[in-house]
Amino acid sequence: MRVLLVEDDPMIGEAIQGALKDASYAADWVNNGQTALTTLGCQHYDLVLLDLGLPGKDGMEVLASIRTQDNPVPLLIITARDGLDDRLRGLDGGADDYVLKPFEMAELLARMRAVLRRKGGNATPVLSNGVVSLDPATKEATSNGGVPVQLSSREFALLQALLVRPGAILSRSDLEDRIYGWGEEVESNAVEFLIHALRRKLGSEVIRNVRGVGWMVSKSA
Repeated sequence: MRVLLVEDDPMIGEAIQGALKDASYAADWVNNGQTALTTLGCQHYDLVLLDLGLPGKDGMEVLASIRTQDNPVPLLIITARDGLDDRLRGLDGGADDYVLKPFEMAELLARMRAVLRRKGGNATPVLSNGVVSLDPATKEATSNGGVPVQLSSREFALLQALLVRPGAILSRSDLEDRIYGWGEEVESNAVEFLIHALRRKLGSEVIRNVRGVGWMVSKSA
């Protein structure tokens, strides 16, 4: 999953970006509203974390621009503005959740998972195609109802990207885009290595290779 963090405070931004990477998100960080809009215009994101007190273009203006362009990207406001009017404006303006600073990172991650579930139409927290299941909270996967196995951060990120869209073929660049953020070095055989590791842990048939195109997991029956 690729996340855009829009936060002008360098200490907060660095801390959140680090925590997101530790939680297996590919996290890009910008520090003003105009750059956020420019970035969203040229890069797909699965979720946006938006501060309100931004230089130049206020966070509420950024939110309005995103929704005016019919961009349905899931968006959580993260802010110290605790007034009821601000919360109502944010939620009525198109935000999917409103999180007050200071917050515990564990709670923010749980709220992100909840928003992504709702946007994906999933009632349960576990992603599954009927063969393999993945728990985003624990990073554990099971195959055919077997014993749960722990995945590394990048194994989890790759399998999550496939299970969010079972039946869809994702190319190498699609998968790299969901695993690596800006400035992170992408090793030439990283995707193949991760798929090999997942097949070893979960079974050779869990991830299918579509020659010359990419990889997929089967769609739920």
